[in-house]
Amino acid sequence: MTTIDPTAEAVSSGLEPGDSALGRLLDAVADWLTSTDHKKIGRLFLGGGLLGLLATVAINVIIGVERAGIGNIDDNALAQIFDAQLVGLVFGSLLPLAIGLCVAIVPMQLGARSIAFPRLVAAGFWMWAGGLILAMIALANNGGGLGGNPDMVDLFLGAHGLMAIGLAATGVSIATSVLTTRAPGMTMRRVPFFSMSALVTGLGLVVVMPVLFGTLAYLFLDHRNGREAFGGNTGLYDWAGWIFSPGAAVLFAIPVAGLLAEGAALLFKQRTPARGIVFAGFGLMGVAALGAVTQDAVHNVPWAGTEFYLGGSDDVRQKLYDVVPWAMFNLLPLLGLTIVLLMALFLAKPVKGVKPNLTPALAFGFLGLGMVMVGMIGSALFAIDDLGLQGTVFAEGALIYVVYGTVLAALGGMAHWAPKLWGVNLQAAKVLPLAGLGVLATVLASLPSYVAGFDEPRDIYAILVLVGHVLMALTVLGFIGLLATSIMSQDGQAEADPYDGQTLEWATASPAPANNFVEAPTVMSAEPLADSKSDYGQTHSEKGDS
Repeated sequence: MTTIDPTAEAVSSGLEPGDSALGRLLDAVADWLTSTDHKKIGRLFLGGGLLGLLATVAINVIIGVERAGIGNIDDNALAQIFDAQLVGLVFGSLLPLAIGLCVAIVPMQLGARSIAFPRLVAAGFWMWAGGLILAMIALANNGGGLGGNPDMVDLFLGAHGLMAIGLAATGVSIATSVLTTRAPGMTMRRVPFFSMSALVTGLGLVVVMPVLFGTLAYLFLDHRNGREAFGGNTGLYDWAGWIFSPGAAVLFAIPVAGLLAEGAALLFKQRTPARGIVFAGFGLMGVAALGAVTQDAVHNVPWAGTEFYLGGSDDVRQKLYDVVPWAMFNLLPLLGLTIVLLMALFLAKPVKGVKPNLTPALAFGFLGLGMVMVGMIGSALFAIDDLGLQGTVFAEGALIYVVYGTVLAALGGMAHWAPKLWGVNLQAAKVLPLAGLGVLATVLASLPSYVAGFDEPRDIYAILVLVGHVLMALTVLGFIGLLATSIMSQDGQAEADPYDGQTLEWATASPAPANNFVEAPTVMSAEPLADSKSDYGQTHSEKGDS
């Protein structure tokens, strides 16, 4: 039995091209809708994530206008808009962009001809997409956490359950791919950084999403039967609000760290020392799953006075009862991120005689991970009661830092692997300025919320946040426009390895064929740096069967 089934030939044999232009168009649409090619499914996730992000930005603009005192929205409608903001940030933007990049790239990095359980990941995409659409329909008809339409509230809860199942299925496929479909000779120690970060994220999805589904099932049944135990829809954010917390969002942002590690190794084409340290960093970031599994949106730390746990007489011991779980859920993931960042900076040190190779993976990954780091710091501070941040917009700022940082990394990943996914090389001079614009957008959309948490809401803060969201929309639209024009104006085949890459996806053609590789690669003993693929050895396609 194999986890890679069916073959591309089996899938394509069921479709015959039409004779007319309309027939060819319908064939192409049917091919995309029914495809089990991981590259197409990944691009569907990425496309859906970009559309979801633009819709979420529009929602954030509406909220910004209202906070600035310009608009006058009904309170009930405003509640639905805030629900839509959270759903859009996490389920409409963060998750599909991070997962889509993993689905599209990981099998090629592993030397596999397909992703594990391709039908499962295809079903996962359609469950996610269908659930997101149903959730938006419910919100538009007075559903959601504070909705007044019982049927639409049921639909809202069921839609989230459907998305949870689809995302868990996709996580199973990603994790199984890394564990079982590696090329011969690729041990777990040799797994590329991005694929290892995808493994941690995939396992996190497998652990977290069933917990979310179980919680939603309780809420659904309670809402249908008297709302006695969990408060029905009004208890949604009491019992399941942890999925929208910055701490849980960090789990889905781990591929950002993997992207940075990939780009750092390419800057001066160095072999990566102490790979296990980087892997440990990914694992520590994965500790964020514990906060989600325990359904702990905020682990409060009341530091001062008698409010601090009175179970013992020793003040130091009393403090540890609350500080240790808080540190586990917040500081351990932050430590993991710091480890990856420091290792990336170590690899970025100049090498005499080697020209720097600044790739989109490094530029977007570094800036994106920096934004995620600021969000993680904010999440840790938010839990400290004495700072008085709870009940303010501070948590929203932390979540947007994490989400928009991941968006930046996803754009960088799409640009970095554009030769494999679309057969085009995006010019660095055109794509790198978008990284700077994206960072400016993230800071403006988030930092004023941090300041307002310590101060008080002011119109100027709302206006700055509004400008930040608009700039993020311009960043995404600019990237989409650059990618579209590059695809339409391409002449000839893209360069197979424009970065002198070190991982197996650069050993195949651009764009990658249906089965990823013409010949199955085999990872052999490591060669000197000048031979490339330095961290992963030779491949049959490059060096032969010697």
